[in-house]
Amino acid sequence: MSHQALLGARSFVFGDLRTQLARASPLRSGDQLAGVAAGSAQERVAACMALADVPLRSFLQQPVVPYEIDEVTRLIIDSHDAAAFAPVAHLTVGEFRDWLLGDAATTVTLAALAPGLTPEMVAAVSKLMRNQDLMAVAKKVSVVTRFRNTLGLPGHLAVRLQPNPPTDSPALVSLLQLLDGIVQQHAIPTQTCVLTHVTNTLQALELGAPVDLVFRGALRALDGDVPLARAHA
Repeated sequence: MSHQALLGARSFVFGDLRTQLARASPLRSGDQLAGVAAGSAQERVAACMALADVPLRSFLQQPVVPYEIDEVTRLIIDSHDAAAFAPVAHLTVGEFRDWLLGDAATTVTLAALAPGLTPEMVAAVSKLMRNQDLMAVAKKVSVVTRFRNTLGLPGHLAVRLQPNPPTDSPALVSLLQLLDGIVQQHAIPTQTCVLTHVTNTLQALELGAPVDLVFRGALRALDGDVPLARAHA
């Protein structure tokens, strides 16, 4: 499979699918610090163009994180539901975007399709979507979660504020305690999360920090927030 795109008179070549996904991401300071961000807006557009032509099957045949060295990859591949994937197995990432925005994608069909998708497939198609596209597709999906409040009800709006991660463990624990104090003092029906690597949060839990959510995004694309029982409850 070719990981390249021609934009104007310039050809952009991406070494592998992993690099292509990284370059197609919207500009983020974390990606820049990690050295994986596109070097220019032009390169980002080229990466999106190349990504649109990638067959969805490629994410099963060429895992972004090698199967041999990653337990999460092995879990995803080994538990993949080929029958659920079948309705979209012939599509490219770009064609999958169009399918999601079309009438064939309903609450029922998306629920049936979910076991057939990998996090990387979802991440890839999201990189080709505007915010309006993402909202249009998300509206078709019903995911209701409950912790201090209820999220996902029709007609309700939820917002996530996401700062950059702290650089050391003491700062992480202090921030968690600060946020928890505000929530407790004002009885705010919300949950808090300090964005950091999952291992840092687990260490904070061991120290008794008031952790509401463990953010896994630092580990894999499109993993989300995982609610936990409060460590001090």
